[in-house]
Amino acid sequence: MRHSRHPTDREWSGQWQVVASLWPYLLEFRGRVLLALGLLVLAKLAGIAMPPVLKAIVDNFGTSAAQWAAVPILLLLWYGFLRFGSVFLGELRDAIFGRVTERAMRRVGLQVFEHLHRQELDFHLSRRTGGLSRDLERGTSGISFLLRFMLFNILPTILELALVAGILWWAYDAWFMLITLGAVALYIGFSVVATEWRTRFVREANELDSKTNTRAVDSLLNYETVKYFGNERFEAEQYDVQLERWEKARLKNRLSLATLNSGQALIVAAGLTAMMLLAAYRVQAGIMTVGDLVMVNAYMLQLFVPLNFLGFVYREIKSSLANIEAMFALLQRPPSIVDRPDAPALRLERPPAIEFAAVDFAYHPERQILKDVSFTIPAGQKVAVVGSSGSGKSTLARLLFRFYEAGAGAIRVDGRDIRELGQDSLRAAIGVVPQDTVLFNDTIGYNIAYGRPGASPEDIAEAARLAHLSDFIARLPEGMDTLVGERGLKVSGGEKQRIAIARVLLKRPAILIFDEATSSLDSASEKAILEALREVAGGHTTLVIAHRLSTVVDADRIVVLEQGEIVEQGRHAELLVRGGAYARLWTMQQAEAGHHDHDDAPLEFVRPE
Repeated sequence: MRHSRHPTDREWSGQWQVVASLWPYLLEFRGRVLLALGLLVLAKLAGIAMPPVLKAIVDNFGTSAAQWAAVPILLLLWYGFLRFGSVFLGELRDAIFGRVTERAMRRVGLQVFEHLHRQELDFHLSRRTGGLSRDLERGTSGISFLLRFMLFNILPTILELALVAGILWWAYDAWFMLITLGAVALYIGFSVVATEWRTRFVREANELDSKTNTRAVDSLLNYETVKYFGNERFEAEQYDVQLERWEKARLKNRLSLATLNSGQALIVAAGLTAMMLLAAYRVQAGIMTVGDLVMVNAYMLQLFVPLNFLGFVYREIKSSLANIEAMFALLQRPPSIVDRPDAPALRLERPPAIEFAAVDFAYHPERQILKDVSFTIPAGQKVAVVGSSGSGKSTLARLLFRFYEAGAGAIRVDGRDIRELGQDSLRAAIGVVPQDTVLFNDTIGYNIAYGRPGASPEDIAEAARLAHLSDFIARLPEGMDTLVGERGLKVSGGEKQRIAIARVLLKRPAILIFDEATSSLDSASEKAILEALREVAGGHTTLVIAHRLSTVVDADRIVVLEQGEIVEQGRHAELLVRGGAYARLWTMQQAEAGHHDHDDAPLEFVRPE
């Protein structure tokens, strides 16, 4: 374990930076903050005024009945009013300040959410969704705790301590003040040291909590896979392993908390006992009254109640700072793909030409995916890229969409390097139907409308018609309002793909990318999808990524990739005549499909002139 001074300095520096970063959210509502602080001071003054009133009440017990009828009753009423005022002002303060904390949580939560969407695809592929969501949840909750308790517990406790010490010194002598300050200093010092010691247990418990949640989310997202392999028991055992580690970490956390609480209780008891012994001696000596003893006791109890809470607050503030720091670390991580300063927007009035010029790419330096890939998709035409699995076909689509940047060479749209264009405008011009369509857990209508939020019902219905979804939707009791389930699992693969096509059509992009859009479908669904694709491809520049060659025989040009290199280009008939790699793939796939009935044989579409 490291105990060097330098990392500790960096840690404190980072935590103070976190605190400083929250000031703009306070300044946004400076009027509310000032009013809340004013109410805080009034509440503390009301609390400070209660023990002297209690002293006066006790000291008046031995007086005559006439006095009892007047003065003590008024004092009791005044005491009750002060106690109510202290609580009421505190509640009013919380109500006024609540808007500040909630706005801060909203602003930071939105900022992190937007920043995560700006991250590159590789960031999300390498992160665990469950752990990430926990980090965000704890971070936003930490902001609320930090703002509330730094302003309304630490600062008022310091104010109250100063007032009580001053009153005890003024009303009695310096010994009462010194005992008070000594006990408080010892209490705070012990709390800081012990909390620093147990912070590692808190962090360990949080990390294991995130891992446990990640394991549960991953398993539930892959519910079907778990069922296919009958691995419910295996998943439960793996989850229990994580829970066992979390349980042990929580036990360490709890034992360290018990040690901290016991030490704090000992200091409080010692300080209170010393004060009461001193006060009792002076009462016995006739220097102080019983009312004075009651007032000293009330002040000590009143002071140590928030101090006892201060220990909890300090622990939680340390935890909140760590949680916020983890969340802000996400904000400080720059996305690897960023627009150049003043990058122009891509503005297209017609389908553009697309050019891949000597493109190289590798996900990892030791594994080259694309090697000197060059081909052109003329404006308004359809070009297909085919090849075996792992040849780099889908990588071309990811590069065109700027999920990744090419390692060498250039990709041009309408003659302009896409690295010089704004990402938003480029992606607005591209519609993608992926191989694995994932739908939102909402209605069919919502998922189609996602292509263009705010689209009219007529436009949504037209997109569904073009994607050959109208008959399917008409047969559903709830029509467009039918829920598709988590990740679209309540609809078939073909229906999901047609919903994806309708969504893209509603977007109205100039460029279409079909990334193995029919690879997992049965023959009947494939025929319907192919018909929809052929109908919608007209008037767009289209890139089709395909493994099944029967889906691209009507392409204007077919590019054959093998291990990241182009080995052939041409039309379907030309490539068959050459007898090269494409012809071999075609012959192999035809042989595999030979056992199907004639109706299920691959269809050849001839592109209309």
